[in-house]
Amino acid sequence: MTQSLTAAAAPASEISTYIAAAAKKAWEVEGLPAGTPVKPIAKVGVIGAGTMGGGISMNFATVGVPVHIVETQQAALDRGLGVIARNYQTSADKGRFPQEEVGMRMGLLTGGLDLSAFADCDLVIEAVFEDMAVKKEIFTRLDAICKPGAILATNTSALDINEIASVTKRPQDVIGLHFFSPANVMKLLEIVRAKHTSDEVIATSMDLARKIGKVAVLVGVCPGFVGNRILYKRGQPAQHLLKQGAMPWEIDAAFNAFGFKMGPFQMSDLAGLDIGWKQGARTGNPLRDMICERTPRRGQKSGAGYYDYDANRLATPSPEVAAIVKEYATASGVAQRKATQEDILAECIFPMINEGAAILDEGMAQRASDIDVVWLNGYGWPADKGGPMFLGDHVGLERVLEVCERVSKDVPDIKVSALLRRMVKEGGRFTG
Repeated sequence: MTQSLTAAAAPASEISTYIAAAAKKAWEVEGLPAGTPVKPIAKVGVIGAGTMGGGISMNFATVGVPVHIVETQQAALDRGLGVIARNYQTSADKGRFPQEEVGMRMGLLTGGLDLSAFADCDLVIEAVFEDMAVKKEIFTRLDAICKPGAILATNTSALDINEIASVTKRPQDVIGLHFFSPANVMKLLEIVRAKHTSDEVIATSMDLARKIGKVAVLVGVCPGFVGNRILYKRGQPAQHLLKQGAMPWEIDAAFNAFGFKMGPFQMSDLAGLDIGWKQGARTGNPLRDMICERTPRRGQKSGAGYYDYDANRLATPSPEVAAIVKEYATASGVAQRKATQEDILAECIFPMINEGAAILDEGMAQRASDIDVVWLNGYGWPADKGGPMFLGDHVGLERVLEVCERVSKDVPDIKVSALLRRMVKEGGRFTG
């Protein structure tokens, strides 16, 4: 009998043992020589005082490491420092630490508008918006300003870190430190090893992650790294289901039943539908474009997105969006169908497992359990499912392959992994 995807993947004791072992194993860097020296990090620089930069800065101030934040405008810097102060004050008011620590932590934070202040920093983390030209300009300037041996890190979530490192004369000191938002709360830290990143910089980054209370996973440079790369492969089949007549709330309900607190369209509404879009734009997501054109449907922040929202941001299915989806589905020319909850989950989640196999085949993750650690700690994967690779083993890789082969015929961006095919042929498992 085929295992229901909404059921636990395995007995609770087996899953908890696996998750604990996976988290412990993720700290091990294969091929890193024993005794690799760790650089002392006495002062950190952060570029950007927005949501990410502020959250990243809090991680270091919380453990007693001084941080200097640089912004382009004084108003943005003041606003960012004000948000940090309020966050600390809220935590103290809730009894998470003594009131006097608010002042102590804020005393470790300084700010300015000049990158030259980073000259004495041991680590500088760039946390500006995702624009390659901007990041390359920043790293060119950091290369000239920062002292020899300083680690130059980018918080990019998807861009090519090798290209960023190429503008410096010290690519061995460049690394990706991909924090997850809110950075002062989320546990996951993807540590992205670029082509020339030195062993010392990797060892230091892993050590630092532990000191600031993160769960670190070493990954390689590829579009989206591990977490976001797999997330993209969840979104593509979900978009195709809309063409077949499924409603956003039907897809989200399936993910909620699986154990995710938010489905893909609930997440989009929370983030804002207008990310990467502007009036009159035609992007790779035409349905989103159609919805955004219906001003002011921009997500929760505007009171309407895929869903309608009341004053308390409680969501209800939108009749207007239902009509837009029907129009979109009809115009797509795709055969209409009534997808079951199991159909939705299999067709969206099995391609994630397939992409995990591709990531392993390319050497972009050290081990399958690392992929599970990423999704458990950064993307809200339900613990009773163990992680995508664990789930694949337990529902049967033959079933995963069959669904992925079928989905790939309708969604060209889903490429069936050669490793997945080999695992099925050889009767292998990803997680032992």
